[in-house]
Amino acid sequence: MYRSHVLVCGGTGCTSSNSPKIIENFEKEIKEKGLEEEVKVIRTGCFGLCALGPVVVVYPEGCFYSEVKPEDVSEIVEEHLLKGRIVQRLLYDETKTKDEVKPLKETDFYKKQKRVALRNCGVINPEDINEYIAYDGYQALAKCLTELTPDQVIQIVKDSGLRGRGGGGFPTGLKWSFTAANQADQKYVVCNADEGDPGAFMDRSVLEGDPHCIIEAMTICGYATGATEGYIYVRAEYPIAVKRLEIAIQQAKEMGLLGKDIFGSGFDFDLHVKLGAGAFVCGEETALMTSIEGNRGEPRPRPPYPAVKGLFGKPTTENNVETFANIPTIIREGAEYFASMGTEKSKGTKVFALGGKIKNTGLVEIPMGTTLREIIEEIGGGIPNGKKFKAAQTGGPSGGCIPMSLIDTPIDYDNLTAIGCMMGSGGLIVMDEDNCMVDIAKFFLNFTVDESCGKCTPCRVGTRRLLEMLDKITSGNGTLEDLDKLEELCYYIKENSLCGLGQTAPNPVLATLKFFRDEYVAHVVDKKCPAGVCKDLLQYKIIADKCKGCTACARKCPVGAISGTVKNPHTIDTNKCIKCGACIATCKFGAIIKE
Repeated sequence: MYRSHVLVCGGTGCTSSNSPKIIENFEKEIKEKGLEEEVKVIRTGCFGLCALGPVVVVYPEGCFYSEVKPEDVSEIVEEHLLKGRIVQRLLYDETKTKDEVKPLKETDFYKKQKRVALRNCGVINPEDINEYIAYDGYQALAKCLTELTPDQVIQIVKDSGLRGRGGGGFPTGLKWSFTAANQADQKYVVCNADEGDPGAFMDRSVLEGDPHCIIEAMTICGYATGATEGYIYVRAEYPIAVKRLEIAIQQAKEMGLLGKDIFGSGFDFDLHVKLGAGAFVCGEETALMTSIEGNRGEPRPRPPYPAVKGLFGKPTTENNVETFANIPTIIREGAEYFASMGTEKSKGTKVFALGGKIKNTGLVEIPMGTTLREIIEEIGGGIPNGKKFKAAQTGGPSGGCIPMSLIDTPIDYDNLTAIGCMMGSGGLIVMDEDNCMVDIAKFFLNFTVDESCGKCTPCRVGTRRLLEMLDKITSGNGTLEDLDKLEELCYYIKENSLCGLGQTAPNPVLATLKFFRDEYVAHVVDKKCPAGVCKDLLQYKIIADKCKGCTACARKCPVGAISGTVKNPHTIDTNKCIKCGACIATCKFGAIIKE
């Protein structure tokens, strides 16, 4: 028995901030101090609070050390692990109290969260199957194979109210039942881990922190639907996730939890990892299956749906990582447990990647129905630098924005749809008053133009025409008639595109037109960008009364657009100015403005 456990985040974010070196230093220092029989170092998945990484948590005290550097390790070992004295300077501020360490679950970031899909992330070593089993791992699979019929498993999933977490929100149990009802000599289960939304990293974190839960869930799905083979389609840009998946699959096979005659039930199931090249369109289920088959990732017309004719022309069930991550808990704890969380039509929890203009960037899992205000102001810690919240983009390039006027909207499938947004896979990008909403629409549309597979004309050509119109507006050449044309083209693309990428590509434009039309009007009528973002509509100006003539801005200007003598007000030649913003960043007197 170890008296202390040191958990170090081994997710992508903390790994990029040198957490492997932190682990190496811990192991070295612990050995040098002769503590290797008393203290165990564990590489875990993501803890969620990515803004404070690298994260180190020491148990049994539960000390949450944040922004740890490799050189801090010796102090933690010497003071905390050897002498029993907590290193106060490294503690997460919200856990500091006068007499003891405040439990993480009582902090603003964690107290409103409910971890189901993320229950083991940051808790176990994802590369050790024994730790997963110690936390009730594979109990759900054993229950299915020894106590339940396939129909009973599907009924439990239906009763739970679980809906697909990949974006569309289709009832998971119903989808499984469609595949189960089709007879075939071969059926498949596919896990969509092709997470392509800008700023989204929910699925990656689950695969990195708890890969066995996906293996267990896919095997359960195989049993319920009559499939004996599965594919996990994961983007090659996720090397840590891929490595841990492969380790987990091998461990499961060695323990007889994957492969032939699982639990002596006579049921066989095998899994393969298939790497994707990062094409956003491969997040669409039929394009994903086409890619697995070795062809260019392009969507297929539906019907026939994958439950009838999917991978290799056989009945197939496809769900994304987060959807599968809920399955073991639903089977183990019961449908009622999962259905007790969330709202009437959106049961359970939802994982969000919280990013953008927010203090606590990271990964959060909240009950459906939690309001956007709670996410932004409490869990997220508010907008930094005293700025005001302006909007939140949900669903990435396929979603829409929620303005300040709707910040008290409960987040679930139906509420978001009602205001013209969508849940999407779970990216949540927060924007403040310095963001231009026309520019935001252009950013997401530029992404979908690049990612269109080109198979259908409405998407291939239509999105490019939309982007050209937005470029025209942000350059000051737009007209009010262009706004009407923009909206008309959006609806045409939505109604005529072949797959979900094209059908949802106009959403950011439609949402910003709906909630921030005044900004569009300002761009085309006043020829100004209210947020001061669109360069073609900006001019930099020096306020003479504030300028001290220090020459700092002139020395910093890369094109020599600023002139003036020492101790006298300077001026900017607008014909030379490239609007890089270097002068504003340099001026200490607030003498330079954008207008």
